[in-house]
Amino acid sequence: MEFHYDVAIVGAGPVGGYLALKLRESGHSVLLIEEHEEVGRPFQCAGLVNPGAMEKVSLEETALSVIWGARIHGPSGIPVEIGDPRRVRTWSVCRKKFDERVVMGSIDAGADIWLSSYPVEAEISTDSASLRVNREGEIVVVNCKVICGCDGAHSWVRRRFKFGRPKEMMVGFQVEVTGYPGVDGVLDMYTGNDIAPGFFAWAIPSGSTTRIGMWSRPDLLGESSCESLLSKLMSDSIWSERFSQCRIVGKFGGPVPSGMLKKTIRPRVALFGDAAGSCKPTTGGGIGPGFEQVDLLVPEISQAIISDNHSEENMIRISKMLDPMRRKHSKAKALRDVFVTESTDEELDEIFSIWSKKEVIEIINETGEIDNPIPLGIRLLKEVPEFRRVASKAAKALIWG
Repeated sequence: MEFHYDVAIVGAGPVGGYLALKLRESGHSVLLIEEHEEVGRPFQCAGLVNPGAMEKVSLEETALSVIWGARIHGPSGIPVEIGDPRRVRTWSVCRKKFDERVVMGSIDAGADIWLSSYPVEAEISTDSASLRVNREGEIVVVNCKVICGCDGAHSWVRRRFKFGRPKEMMVGFQVEVTGYPGVDGVLDMYTGNDIAPGFFAWAIPSGSTTRIGMWSRPDLLGESSCESLLSKLMSDSIWSERFSQCRIVGKFGGPVPSGMLKKTIRPRVALFGDAAGSCKPTTGGGIGPGFEQVDLLVPEISQAIISDNHSEENMIRISKMLDPMRRKHSKAKALRDVFVTESTDEELDEIFSIWSKKEVIEIINETGEIDNPIPLGIRLLKEVPEFRRVASKAAKALIWG
């Protein structure tokens, strides 16, 4: 059996669904191919959607909690409390509902979807692309003009067409609990190399439950695992009393690819979201950057389909449109490395002692965005002398990324 579409999208997560919607709005026929039997499963991330991404899809009804603030804890317990209840910083959503609604938006716009289906082979020719797809146990052929990989950290499309690997592949582990004594609208972040080496742990309000997790790089874990380090946070840390009444009701884990690929587009093939390594290096979030990537590239991909110009030269030109995004992520990673990944616990505590001052907290509240730390870093270097003393590497990071 053969099917014909302008675009075949492998992966029906939120980025795949949003891409399908935007391609349909541009007038193209679209097929979504999803290996799981339902959209939104398995759930693998912290479930945060930034205001910019939420505004693009208007799915506030999927939110479990509105996050307006954070309590960030240094390794020895120094707290920095930031935020303002009048300003939404991010949304904690039910990922299944969020993913389903995004995908349903594309279906309502005319996209088709195959569940329990996955590609087994792909071929590119001068004038077309084709996928052999296992569709609920039957092999069928999908002929199309462009194949898009929105199929996550271990992207089949990325591997099949030898795009290379993201610069970093972090790992994370998370539990969902009842009984955590958090503050409504405020997420907690915990630092320290004995609980989240080089990165941080979190407790995110999610309606009637709380998501507690951590992430790190495999090379920093040593002989530990993410699960054992999270257990240490909850049972054998200076904050363990906060977790004493917690009851685990779910467990989740997965990889976090960061560091966008040098090329995300080739003739008749394009990568988006986690498949392209576009997760934010500061938080691991992938929905916002994925949506941003779609908005940047869909007009150009649409024009390439209409004009049938899928030349290598045109694809390189389109891929370079992501260079500003790559540079922003590179600088954010450099700042993260300076202040968290490459800092000892003693150095982190010194930084937290500066951040905890009232005048510095005011600057953080005015300028700080965990998704985009660059403006805050520049302002702190300009206005806080103590910060300049401990952050000379930060200036280089901001200049060179």
